[in-house]
Amino acid sequence: MATIHDVNPTELIEKTALELKKNENIKPTEWSIFVKTGVHKERAPARDDWWYIRAAAVLRSVYKQGPIGVAKLRVKYGGKKRRGHQPPTFYRGSGNILRKILQQLEKAGFVKKEEKLKHKGRDITSEGKSFLDKIANQIHKGSNVKVEKKSLDKKEVELLEKEKKIIQEEVALEKSSKKANSPIEKEVKKIVKEEQEKS
Repeated sequence: MATIHDVNPTELIEKTALELKKNENIKPTEWSIFVKTGVHKERAPARDDWWYIRAAAVLRSVYKQGPIGVAKLRVKYGGKKRRGHQPPTFYRGSGNILRKILQQLEKAGFVKKEEKLKHKGRDITSEGKSFLDKIANQIHKGSNVKVEKKSLDKKEVELLEKEKKIIQEEVALEKSSKKANSPIEKEVKKIVKEEQEKS
């Protein structure tokens, strides 16, 4: 059975986002329409379903790196802010967005609060793990589907051969007609005609 490590992350996130739309606990907030995802961004996200995309990406991050907290996720979803003539500076992503998404995923039963040694934060639950692995498995199966080559009948092969010969003949005729109408060929014909008239 395939896991999230065996498939393309972008494809996994897109498919997971579609599945999360069906879950009642995962819903964009009222302010998600106009909010930026961080100080480093100039505008709000262009996609209407960006909340589900971010939720899917966060769920994948928790699966891979959990237990993980908001602080580490802020660094992951941060970026450099352009400051004109000054050098760009790194800013962390919005903590409020990530906190709300983690709370919604926890409510849905995909993540839980966990503490392992010094690491503290949210970790993936068995439900969340099976949810992602199931989607990954579907993607993996879809990419391994082989297209069967259709075997041609004798009649079809004969027809193809005839068509090939006709095309070759047409190409040969075109070439010969081009040679006949070429300037050199015309000049040669003219000289031959003049010689005949003189004699």
